[in-house]
Amino acid sequence: MTTPTRTPTPARGAAPAAGSRPATGLRRTARYATLVALALVFLTPLVWMVITSLKTYTGAQQIPPTWLPSPVSGYGYEQILNNSANPVLRWFLNSMLAATLHALLVLATASMAAYALARMRFRGRGVLFALIVGTLFIPPTSLIIPNFLIVDELDWVDTLAVVVVPGAASAFGVFFLRQFFLSLPRELEEAAVLDGASQWQIFWKVVLPLSKPALATLAVLSFLTNWNDFLWPIFVLFSPEMLTLPPGLGLLQGAYNTDYPVIMAGAVLASLPVLVLFVLAQRHIIQGVSRSGLKG
Repeated sequence: MTTPTRTPTPARGAAPAAGSRPATGLRRTARYATLVALALVFLTPLVWMVITSLKTYTGAQQIPPTWLPSPVSGYGYEQILNNSANPVLRWFLNSMLAATLHALLVLATASMAAYALARMRFRGRGVLFALIVGTLFIPPTSLIIPNFLIVDELDWVDTLAVVVVPGAASAFGVFFLRQFFLSLPRELEEAAVLDGASQWQIFWKVVLPLSKPALATLAVLSFLTNWNDFLWPIFVLFSPEMLTLPPGLGLLQGAYNTDYPVIMAGAVLASLPVLVLFVLAQRHIIQGVSRSGLKG
């Protein structure tokens, strides 16, 4: 009987087989090329927006279009800053205030509800969580008329409260933070109980400080949702000075002509807070997203 031959395993530290290193290099090159191509796809519209905002009115109408503005002009930004009929800076401040207050309200309501659903034991907890998650499947447009009737009874129409408070009880925020809270070790809370901490002290001094990545992620997402909201402000804001940026920028386009430098300058102004916010919070966003789905 012949004994089966065993292929010798390479010793630790031995050189890789011939051809493996070039293959690894090709894969790395292909990966980088794909990432560069995707970056170009996403960055090209932003670059074109900035370039168009620096063109003159006639330069933006040229066919075929040119990449570089010749001459470089601040016409679009001058029209935005000096146009009393369309107070873009007022719209910008309205959007900043509304989006910031909305994000803070979402953090307050979602964090407390998520902590109760993740850590407290009470009858019907699972059913309540299922109902909250189930609201995510309701189309937001179907709630416009009921929400309008409610805010009209509260006399909030044409005020900033009407774009801040509705939607502050975020079902997605509750789901997102609950998943993050479940991933936190219970031993820390048990140690706090032994030290005499109350439930509120555990939530405020133990859970929330450990949840900064998830809270930062939810704050950014809530800010962006409110900042980009176009449909709801159209229904509830009527005065030109009370408008937010998305519906306000729509007024910059005329019925018979389109002033592209002015529109693109407004778009640049609307994009700056979003880009700055993401750059400042990207580390927390990555940590929050990577940890929120570890435990269900």
